This record gives sequence, structure tokens and C-alpha cells, in this order.
Amino acid sequence: GAIISKDCKRISENSAMDYIGGYCLALDMTARDFQNEAKSKGNPWTFAKMFDTSLPVSDFIPKDKVTDPADLSLWCKVNGELRQNGHTKDMIFSLPYLVAHISQYFTLQEGDLILTGTPAGVGPVQEGDVITGGLADIVEIAFKVEQ
Repeated sequence: GAIISKDCKRISENSAMDYIGGYCLALDMTARDFQNEAKSKGNPWTFAKMFDTSLPVSDFIPKDKVTDPADLSLWCKVNGELRQNGHTKDMIFSLPYLVAHISQYFTLQEGDLILTGTPAGVGPVQEGDVITGGLADIVEIAFKVEQ
């Protein structure tokens, strides 16, 4: 994820990185059972994103610790089994594009966190599973899934 360092609105892609203050590793979890039930009833599925351990976030990573955010490996394991192994160079949209695009519609404020996507391999987890994730050799996080 990218963390905004100062307020911005309607910025250009060329200036977008001037508004990044640092980074983090985050895992954006979804309770698919809640999501599928809500969607089948035509209801919003907000609660599928709101449960204990639904969004673990690493400590803040200063901008100067990341030489090139478009050149980082990232991985995720569940109970020690590798589930996701990707690279930021494979992202559909670049970080400057995402920041600039979002700023066309919303004012981004200092401290806002932008989650940038996930590699292939998303799959089910169970309560009690231990999930670990890493971003290059910069940061690692681990947590137990709770419901």
C-alpha cells in the first residue's frame, strides 16, 4: 500500500509520487460467505470487509527505504504454504496512475492509505489459519485469522 504525505486533488500522474510519504504491506481480506449472501439478496456487502483481522497492516515503511515501488517482490503464505508470489511490476496500474486517478474524484489527505492490488492466488482461509506476507526484504507481517 501507499501512504499519502500531503493533501492532493486533481494531480497529474507526473507529480503523483511527490504525494507519497511511504508504504506498508496490507492484506485486504473479504468474508466471501457474507459477500455472496449479501450480493444474492441485492444488499451492500460492506460487512464482508469488516471483521477482526480483515485488514492487517504492517508498520510504516519510509519512502527512502523503497528504491523503486514498481520493482518489488511480494508473497503470502497460509500455514506455511505459499499461496501468492508476485511482483509489483506486474500490477495492472502503476502507483502514479492510481494516485493521480483517485485524486480526480476524491481529495486524498495526509495519512490516507491506498491499497494497490494483489497477485494471483487469492483463496479461502479458515479461522485459526496463520497468514504471513512479505514485501521484498523490507517487511514481513504475520497474523492469525479470527472471525
